[in-house]
Parts: sequence; C-alpha cells; structure tokens
Amino acid sequence: IVCLVMYLFAEFDDAANLLAANPDATTISIDEPVEIPKNQHSRLQEPGREEDDELLGTDDSDKTELLAGQKKSAPFWTFEYYQTFFDVDTYQVLDRIKGSVFPVPGKNFVRLYIRSNPDLYGPFWICATLVFTIAVSGNLSNFFIHLGKPTYHYVPEFRKVSIAATTIYAYAWLVPLALWGFLMWRNSKVMNIVSYSFLEIVCVYGYSLFIYIPTAILWIIPQKVVRWVLVVFSLCLSGSVLVMTFWPAVRDDNRRIAVATVATILLLHALLAVGCLAYFFDAPELDIPAPIIPAHNGTTVITKSH
Repeated sequence: IVCLVMYLFAEFDDAANLLAANPDATTISIDEPVEIPKNQHSRLQEPGREEDDELLGTDDSDKTELLAGQKKSAPFWTFEYYQTFFDVDTYQVLDRIKGSVFPVPGKNFVRLYIRSNPDLYGPFWICATLVFTIAVSGNLSNFFIHLGKPTYHYVPEFRKVSIAATTIYAYAWLVPLALWGFLMWRNSKVMNIVSYSFLEIVCVYGYSLFIYIPTAILWIIPQKVVRWVLVVFSLCLSGSVLVMTFWPAVRDDNRRIAVATVATILLLHALLAVGCLAYFFDAPELDIPAPIIPAHNGTTVITKSH
C-alpha cells in the first residue's frame, strides 16, 4: 500500500511539472461527456426513425449480433449446433403461442417474441400437432357425415396423415425459404429494407399455424357455414400476425412490390386453410351401391339410385 501511495504521488508530481513547463497544455477530465458522432446525432434527429427501429427491431438486432459474436458456435455436424435451435422453455413457447393467437396492433412479432431466441421447437411440434389434428378430424368428419346410412362402411384413411404432413411441412419450410430469398434480394436493391433471418421467418410461420389446430377440431361440425366462419376468423388472426411482421420490412420498397409481397403472403396462407378444408373435410358424397331386389321368377332386378 505504501508503495502504491508513493507511486501515485510521483505521478501527480510529474503532471504538475508538465503543466508548469507548458501552461497552455490541454487537459482532459474524466467527467466530461463523450461527444456523440455526427452520424448518430443526425439519426436521432430524423423524424419517425425511432418508430421504424421499434417496429423493425433494429436496435435489438444489433444487440443480438453482439451477443451472438460472443457465443462460441459449434460445428454444424455436432449435436450442440442443433441443440441451440431447441433451447427454449415452456413459458417462452406459451408466450409466443399467445402472441400469435392474440396479436397486438402496431407490435412486431419478431421483435417482441422471436429475436432474442428464435427456436424450432415450437414450430416443429405445432406443425406435427396440426398434421394429426387435420387427419383425425377429417376422418371423424367423414364418419359423422355418413353416419346412419346402412350401406356405408367406415374405413379409416391413414393416407391423409402423410398428405397432411407433406402439405403442412412443405408450407412451413418452402414458403419461408422463398420469402427469405426475396427479402435478401430486395435488400440488395433497396437499402432501407430489413431482412429477417431464415430461422426467424420459419419461427413466425410455425407459430402462426397454431390457430388452425383448434379450428381443425371445430371443423368436425358438419355445417358449411360454421366451417367457413371459422376459416375467416382464423385467417384474420394468423394473417394479421404475418402482415404486422413483414409489412414494416418491405414498406420502404416500391409501393407495388410491397403490396404485392404482402398480398402473396396472405394468398398462400388462405390457400393452405381453404385447401385443407376442401380436401380433408368437404368430402364428396359416396356413391351408394344400388340395392339388388330378387324377383319371384328367379331373376334379379337392379334398381338405380342417385
């Protein structure tokens, strides 16, 4: 301690000697505020820029990139690399499901729920649950439609599981891949466009499909009016999540391209819902075989039924 105190006094003496030799020397105080760079100062003064950062989540994106740089990424052929995609707890998954079912106007789904820790756990199991829900509900709907008909024999259609799995997983992966590629391409054309990562887009699409799980269960009700009301209701909820997520990212692009992008997103989302309803639930009436009535003279008479 005595040596440290003597060292500090020696430093102060050197500083005093330098000031005495050059009284006009500039001194720097620790308490002086750090000067803000001009580019940051002008950015703070730009009107509406703060709102855009909040919607697009650019501030959180910078923090995420800094944190990601500090983490050690494992090689892609190791189990630890893929384990990070499923590193979520039950509360995070439930919170993201709640955000996809009850979207908040003016709030970005990626910024609020996804950007801090995008995952594949929720989208994978939501798609798997939706596949079995649509297949089972479609079989039950077909059973209830023809229930009570003496000539109808129920046969479970297990092929609907594979068809539903191919449709749901292709939509949940190929559409985000195409959208991610489009945003990357437009980002090279227009500087203001913010491109989401592929994992974030897959996460958004996966959680947006959750509303179709209870909808598919209610599609068992053999009333077309009720089914179409459920389709419109689920489309409004899940479609609003997609619009509020991707519209801030493309609105600085050409007006026609931005509107066409959002319209295509909604169209593909609507085609998935309408296609599942039409194929798995609105099944055509089965042809009832014509009854064979034996005649008294040993011949048989076949009557036609329509």
